[in-house]
Amino acid sequence: MTAAGWIDQVFCEDALAGLARIPDGAVDLILTDPPYNLGKDYGNDSDSQTVEDYLRWTEQWIDAALPKLKPNGSLYIFLTWRFSPEIFVLLKQRMTMMNEIIWDRRVPSMGGSVRSYSSVHDTIGFFVRRKDYYFDLDAVRIPYDAETKKARSRSIFVGAKWLEVGYNPKDLWSVSRLHREHPERADHPTQKPLEIIERMVKASCPPAGVVLDLFMGSGTTAIAARRCGRHFVGFELNPDYCAIIAERLAREEQLAAAAPAAAPPAAVAVPAAAKKKAAPRTRKPVLKRSSANS
Repeated sequence: MTAAGWIDQVFCEDALAGLARIPDGAVDLILTDPPYNLGKDYGNDSDSQTVEDYLRWTEQWIDAALPKLKPNGSLYIFLTWRFSPEIFVLLKQRMTMMNEIIWDRRVPSMGGSVRSYSSVHDTIGFFVRRKDYYFDLDAVRIPYDAETKKARSRSIFVGAKWLEVGYNPKDLWSVSRLHREHPERADHPTQKPLEIIERMVKASCPPAGVVLDLFMGSGTTAIAARRCGRHFVGFELNPDYCAIIAERLAREEQLAAAAPAAAPPAAVAVPAAAKKKAAPRTRKPVLKRSSANS
């Protein structure tokens, strides 16, 4: 298949079947947010498997996806603490683990269990294939505030690069989850903030590189790639979510058309049934995630 057949596409199909569309060694970054197996309703039963079936399925898609990575490629995976130990072991048998990143969702201290501590974070694993993996720290440095710079005004700090360009993000990322009234929020229960996804894309995918997301959800990975000047490819099972992705990408294309440099075209392979406006669905309390999580 030629590049034109899969680059900048989101396919409304099972990733295990669709990965055959992508040549081996063609992807710079795998960035994905698979089901957490917590029983959420994503229009299918992907989040309601037995533990054994869930871990077996996870190993299956990992083994199908990793050959698509370039030798210097990387992988980020969102997980729940309930299964991250087992899945990290699977990945450590195949890759080198660089970080366990904790995403503090800034959940208000209200309610929760009375028999354990409240869970307010997601776990993110950062893995690489070999030592010369691509990583652009300068692209994601966090600027120092004016007060800090002023305090470092002694001569030994003059001209120090780190003081001018900022510091290395730590492995604890405190970024608020997307509340229902948030302007970035789409109709998806476990949508990830663009701030987090863009940081991963900028750091671990070179400009004009390709990001693969096996569980596109609301399409946040595709939007982040588009905004950061990268290409994307991904899969999503739920046709309603595929329609959401198409709408979000269309808005991005409108913004790009008004900008000096237009972004490359994008498409979502949406079944005809999904193109009809979906009836409003009753929201259930958000606990966590499923077959499409970004």
